[in-house]
Amino acid sequence: MMSNTITEKIGLHPRNQHRLRYDFKLLIEKCPELKHFVIRNEHIQDSFEETIDFSNPQAVKTLNKALLATYYNIQNWDIPKNYLCPPIPGRADYLHYIADLLAESNNGIIPTGAEVEGLDIGTGANCIYPIIGNSVYEWSFVGTDIDEKSLENCAQIIEANPQLMDAISLQLQIESRYIFKNIITPEDRFTFTICNPPFHKSAEEANEGSLRKVSNLKGKKQSKAVLNFGGQSNELWCEGGEFAFITQMIYESARYPMQCLWFTTLVSKQSHLKSLHKTLNKVNAAQIRTINMVQGQKTSRILAWSFLTETQQQDWEFVVRQPLF
Repeated sequence: MMSNTITEKIGLHPRNQHRLRYDFKLLIEKCPELKHFVIRNEHIQDSFEETIDFSNPQAVKTLNKALLATYYNIQNWDIPKNYLCPPIPGRADYLHYIADLLAESNNGIIPTGAEVEGLDIGTGANCIYPIIGNSVYEWSFVGTDIDEKSLENCAQIIEANPQLMDAISLQLQIESRYIFKNIITPEDRFTFTICNPPFHKSAEEANEGSLRKVSNLKGKKQSKAVLNFGGQSNELWCEGGEFAFITQMIYESARYPMQCLWFTTLVSKQSHLKSLHKTLNKVNAAQIRTINMVQGQKTSRILAWSFLTETQQQDWEFVVRQPLF
């Protein structure tokens, strides 16, 4: 099978390595098991373009393994059955936009190296944000979660990839109702926080959303969800859904105003932004930013806020390094 057409995904960030269609020949070289899942794209008539069945959980996970091995030098990556298997191009986009945001406080230069420390809220079993952030920008991370099995799997991924050993540490959130409490200590100083919050308000709503996703992928209505991206309950839903989770995050962040340059989170629903901005004004955030991201037909956004004034942001100490870009 040959892929003759290379189409650029112009919605992705300019530095995203996944802007072009997947090079399956290269991916299979790095991850031979992917060969079993590659098929011809039936949606393009008279085309030999290759793809996978994105409604097949094993195919999606194997594609992720191939992408991580090919572009991020990650070996033996795996996740337990039914845990969230994230779309890597979108996760990479989030980190590239964070890098641009940090550059604004560093004379236009993207800060790199272990001195740039990110706090990943809800790192899950996949550890994707710390993996990509360290591989691309050499940043260090603290990954947190309320699920012990998730962190145990992250520890196995780190152990299998020695370059991650000193770059990523893991911390269990012992009280699920909190986000930053029990995690940020008085000595901590994070450059940024990052989060993909649980979207749905209930298990029922999460299941309905999964059914819609699989129905769209297969092109016909499905009665049973086979989660192509998986997800445990704490990964997919919480009481009050995305809006309640981010609101809680904002109020908690106000307790640590000088210990983080930028707090950030993904926001799936644009309708939530107005109220979230009001909450940020209520807690006296000095800077508020909304950064739009486009991945295929999906539009998402990053909500970022800081309690530091522009002058204080410029005074944030970054170690001067030779820029990677």
